[in-house]
Amino acid sequence: MLACAVMIDPWPIYKGILAEHGVDIHAIEPLAGDVSSRRYARIWLTDDTSAVLAIYPTEILDAQRRFLTTTSWLADIGVRVPAVRAYSKGWMVVEDLGPSTLAEHAMRTATDWSLLAPYYRDALRQIDRFETLPHERVARLNPPLDEALLRRELEITWKTFFVPRQLTGDATTQDRLRASFDDLCRTLGERSPVVCHRDLTVRNLVPLPSHQVGILDHQDLRLGPPLYDLASLLNDTLFAPPSEIADDLPVAHEDFARVAAQRTLKAVGTYARSGRHANLIEPTFTRAIDFLLRVPETTDVAARLETRWRQALC
Repeated sequence: MLACAVMIDPWPIYKGILAEHGVDIHAIEPLAGDVSSRRYARIWLTDDTSAVLAIYPTEILDAQRRFLTTTSWLADIGVRVPAVRAYSKGWMVVEDLGPSTLAEHAMRTATDWSLLAPYYRDALRQIDRFETLPHERVARLNPPLDEALLRRELEITWKTFFVPRQLTGDATTQDRLRASFDDLCRTLGERSPVVCHRDLTVRNLVPLPSHQVGILDHQDLRLGPPLYDLASLLNDTLFAPPSEIADDLPVAHEDFARVAAQRTLKAVGTYARSGRHANLIEPTFTRAIDFLLRVPETTDVAARLETRWRQALC
């Protein structure tokens, strides 16, 4: 007879582990994860407060190390990140900033921009603070979001989205499209880098009192193209009208269109590969098309493929 695999709920095990580290809990509520292999739970402490327990499998222990590092760095410069309450190899307990992300909060407010805009403005202020970190320190933490990495991200989108959906056109057009993506990444890689969160979306922002936001998932902090975080914030998950947030955002800047084109294409590949947030593929690729049509490196081939692309989204 074949032995049947039994799925063991790991969460009760942590009640004893946390108690050994001075964290006494009386309830554990598993939470939905992200696209990584981390697992999360909200834990209820014996003093009736809550915290979040994050579990890091062995293969991503370095992400835990980097999270601890960036938590310290960002808190020191006034960026609101969850405080770490306890940790050991493979797990940590962090401050519970609130029950919902800004993305979930938007669903409850029917995406009322007058209610959401103040949170976006606080996120913009915190983006500015990232740049006060020493570049050489950030460069040692994570590889830069340079030409090579930007290209690798688009290669994932090519393999998981463009090719399976036959969106590359004939052989000549396909070669031109590939070359245009390479040119786009080369141009971005030539820009003087700034400190980037790397995934600054409303799924990684938590609304706090006084219209502030807490910032999650900051362990991938790295040097990258200027305007990358702004492009991510405005073009991923929610698609905020810039005019609702501020009067002076550089969204008409050609480099904003470049980085937004790359970022939205990267996000489409992430959604297609993981299966998570599949509902975001259509609006995000629609944004990508619009930016590709504005960018000198891609405008000609995007115009040739625009009809095919938009029909594929119908």
